[in-house]
Amino acid sequence: MGVRRRARHHGRTALTAAAVASLLSAGYAAPGSASAAAPPPQPPPQLTQAKVDDAVGKLDGIVQDGMKKTGVPGVAVVVVYKDRVLYLKGFGERKVGQSAAVDPDTVFELASLSKPLASTVVAGVVGSKAISWDDPVAGQLPGFALKDPWVTGHVTYADFFSHRSGLPDHAGDLLEDLGYNRTYILDHLRHEPLSPFRAGYAYTNYGVTAAGQAAANIKDTTWEKLAEDTLYGPAGMNSTSSRFADYDHAKDKAVNHVKAADGTWQAKYVRDADAQSPAGGASSTARDMGTWLRLQLANGKLDGQQIIPADPLERTHLPEIVAQPPRAPAGRAGFYGLGWNVGYDDQGRLRLSHSGAFELGANTNVTMLPGEQLGIAVLTNGAPVGLADSVALNFFDTAQYGKPTADWLSLVDQLYQQQERAGRSPTDYTEPPQNAAAARPEDAYTGTYANDFYGPLTVTADQGGLTMSLGPKPMRFRLTHYDGDTFSFETVGENATGLSGVTFKGGGQAAKVTVEAWDQDGLGTFTRR
Repeated sequence: MGVRRRARHHGRTALTAAAVASLLSAGYAAPGSASAAAPPPQPPPQLTQAKVDDAVGKLDGIVQDGMKKTGVPGVAVVVVYKDRVLYLKGFGERKVGQSAAVDPDTVFELASLSKPLASTVVAGVVGSKAISWDDPVAGQLPGFALKDPWVTGHVTYADFFSHRSGLPDHAGDLLEDLGYNRTYILDHLRHEPLSPFRAGYAYTNYGVTAAGQAAANIKDTTWEKLAEDTLYGPAGMNSTSSRFADYDHAKDKAVNHVKAADGTWQAKYVRDADAQSPAGGASSTARDMGTWLRLQLANGKLDGQQIIPADPLERTHLPEIVAQPPRAPAGRAGFYGLGWNVGYDDQGRLRLSHSGAFELGANTNVTMLPGEQLGIAVLTNGAPVGLADSVALNFFDTAQYGKPTADWLSLVDQLYQQQERAGRSPTDYTEPPQNAAAARPEDAYTGTYANDFYGPLTVTADQGGLTMSLGPKPMRFRLTHYDGDTFSFETVGENATGLSGVTFKGGGQAAKVTVEAWDQDGLGTFTRR
């Protein structure tokens, strides 16, 4: 499920890979054979119509039990098998306290389930011969740069879609929380520190966004129009969009919900993800997701028409980078492809999945076994508590074994909770030390501080104390004294982590200020002008 504090966006990583898959992909041939026959694309199918029908028949109970345990207000589910939609249903409410029910045409925000949709779109562009997956993106993004000029010139569409560019985990997301737009964020990725190129995996929404924007630029259009013209329109996915406004204006839409301290679910936040649209800004319905699953499982074909060319689409399903190393000598690695978590199950079958999670109120999952021609998509309008993922896991377990093999809801929820806790400051700013030092006079802190990445930060004083402001709007944060030159403030947005520290440094008038929540990549220090 990712490991660092902001990794909670993308949900769980695909199930780990089977060792037998390496033999299948390596084209193993028996000694002495004159010519090695190519291995089959997948092991022979193991599921029968009866097994799938049994799992489908139990889906109502799986969903309703999960909703009862979690309280998530609304869910929509679709199952596709052998190019047919076997199951399509909505449950619960679009918004708590209102009578409008979720149905197959209710529009949900997809969060990071947008990524495999985006790689489908770019596969269409690759199929048109306008680009290759292995082309550098820099030439299509005027002024774009990363910290290392060599990496800038060589990073490709595949590198960004597989999160192996060297950018740090969730690079740029905090700029979005402050209200910066896509252009500003992509332009400022040049300040992010880089790990070795193509040597490791770090989940980056704005790496995917850079690749999507580059593909749109080469077609002389916007990303939103490119997605519509390449995939949504030709496939007849008429309720799917990569524009927040289309979701926002939909009459039949699921409103996002978060869980309050008292355990109730509240429609408290609006999540506009236009800045990172290729990575997290799509919205869709269960019905349209069923259409997309049919296309994916049929190698880009839909009702006899080749919507997305098969070869560039198949590339998205192949492992590109190890995303999760084995945890034991006999364990299996988890991989990431192009917009997909890629794994191999106990039977050696390719398993593709992706989760989407907005802490501001949405959780989604798509999982496919291409060799079985079976896929499921689960959309929910509640912040991640494991429901979307566990419905998919329980469904595939039931199809394979007749029942779930684990308490998936509890296990996945624990992972989400671990990630949420990992993001919080180790300092409890609600409890200042008993011997806390007094703050200096307010004019020692007031003024404007510069930062090339986040832009200027201004500290002002009024009758209520100190306030810091920054961002294009700007956003304002009240500072509460903690100890000496350290204050606290409440973080906001998708990456909010509760209270965080603000520490001023320098005698007389403070010369610098470091904001803890924005400093995890070493970029959170502002210098007085």
